[in-house]
Amino acid sequence: MRTIGLIGGMSWESTAHYYRVLNQETARRLGGLHSAPVIVHSLDFAPIEAMQRAGDWDGAGRELARSAQGLVAAGAEIIGLATNTMHIVADTITAGLDARFVHIADPTADALLADGFETVGLLGTRFTMEMGFYRERLEARGLSVLIPEIDRTNLNGIIYEELCRGIVRDESRRTYVTAIERLAARGAEAVILGCTEIAMLIDDSVSPLPVYDTTDLHAKALVTAALA
Repeated sequence: MRTIGLIGGMSWESTAHYYRVLNQETARRLGGLHSAPVIVHSLDFAPIEAMQRAGDWDGAGRELARSAQGLVAAGAEIIGLATNTMHIVADTITAGLDARFVHIADPTADALLADGFETVGLLGTRFTMEMGFYRERLEARGLSVLIPEIDRTNLNGIIYEELCRGIVRDESRRTYVTAIERLAARGAEAVILGCTEIAMLIDDSVSPLPVYDTTDLHAKALVTAALA
């Protein structure tokens, strides 16, 4: 099994979930006492979040590219970026990278298409919902992607002010459920949890639509790549 390099810390709450799934999936596939060979570079999220607010995607891209290069230098052969939003700089990260980079949107699209869905709702930070980098990658696979028409500011605030800080509130869960109901009314057949923290709030037990957790799907895809 090849070594997985994980660029994490955005936030550390979801990175912890990645680490758990990477090891659980490896044990499930290989059995016994097997666990995943993983190198994690957990970044300080505060400077990255400041770059997001400032629109300094070039600076953020350089920082994450340095992280990826450092992981490769340390022995990583498969690279995963443990955040949906920062895939906006995926091209910067992969430029000249001597390792396979697994894009988070790809296993998500694979799972949705395998289950026969065509029209999906996308929840995430306002960057993921409003900027084209994520939707366009899904649409290139033949999916029709809907984003909330209202409440995007509230949904974004719940991620940064609550979930990234480990705060889980029933009121915020209801806000997300309402957003999913509105997406369903517009024709969404399933919903993508397009932020790695949203699964702290939403799963199939509370969602009016089938849920596709990008954290879980991405971590399992990294294991698949490492075992290939």
